[in-house]
Amino acid sequence: MSLAIFHTTSEIEHGYVERRTVMSNENWDEFRTAFQVARIGTVSGAAEVLGVHHATVIRHIDSLEADLGVKLFQRHARGYTATEAGEDLMHVATTTDDQFTQLVSRIKGRGNEVTGELIVTTVAGLSHIVTPILARFQRQHPDTRIRYVSDERLFRLEYGEAHVAIRAGKAPEEPDNVVQPYLTIPAHLCAAQSYVRKYGLPNNSTDFGKHRFVAAEGESARAPVHQWMQVNIPAQNIVLRATEAETRKTAICEGMGIGFLMGFERSEYPDLVDVLAPRPEWESPLWLVSHVDLHRTNKVQALLTALKDGAKQWSGG
Repeated sequence: MSLAIFHTTSEIEHGYVERRTVMSNENWDEFRTAFQVARIGTVSGAAEVLGVHHATVIRHIDSLEADLGVKLFQRHARGYTATEAGEDLMHVATTTDDQFTQLVSRIKGRGNEVTGELIVTTVAGLSHIVTPILARFQRQHPDTRIRYVSDERLFRLEYGEAHVAIRAGKAPEEPDNVVQPYLTIPAHLCAAQSYVRKYGLPNNSTDFGKHRFVAAEGESARAPVHQWMQVNIPAQNIVLRATEAETRKTAICEGMGIGFLMGFERSEYPDLVDVLAPRPEWESPLWLVSHVDLHRTNKVQALLTALKDGAKQWSGG
């Protein structure tokens, strides 16, 4: 990566040289050093400002002059005086320094605003809870743009794939993430009226071998309810496995088999029948996850607060 720092052509020292010098990562420090020497006029003063040894300043100046093929300073007993080339560097570097200062101010100001893009990722099936919360949040902060991604894979917060994640199961253990409890969702083992009319209901777990079930496939199978099914339901009795929660819900409602619905889904289908009373081991804890580098920014904090407030309304807390 490189950055063109000079863009003029003028007479330098012994002739005409095009000043389109390319500043690479390697000599960025040398340019900064030369700027401070030109600004202050002494090696010791520049070394103090930069927090380096005076020998480092001298080495940077010598190296930069060798790379450019021109003298940037006249050395004398009182210090360093910029040559014509040094004055040119001083002029451009001053502008560059001002631009960096303005950039830092803009970045800091942006960090205090609730604007720009926010990426939220959740496990599949939580849109009933999350979407209304995001809608209220966006009304409160109209300058935000929200991307809501529900997927079976885990998005990497450390790579900037998401600002906030809602994850299920065991508490995430990535060392650079901030993890907070969010919700605990009950689960219901349900059957459609049409299924009950045709097959009846199991009286207890010993009757499971006589019934048909709908189960999860892929990453969804890691949820507590589906782990329970793997232990308690004979594999040959599972007539449908599906990765998507919506597919499983439709299959249950169509009478294809007995299966699990989350609490917020169950309330939408009062005609379904609970096969067994909900159990603690079926509950699915949810976690709010954000990366430590972004956790304290205003927009992430605002979103986390909105999600927590929305959860209280949903749960009646």
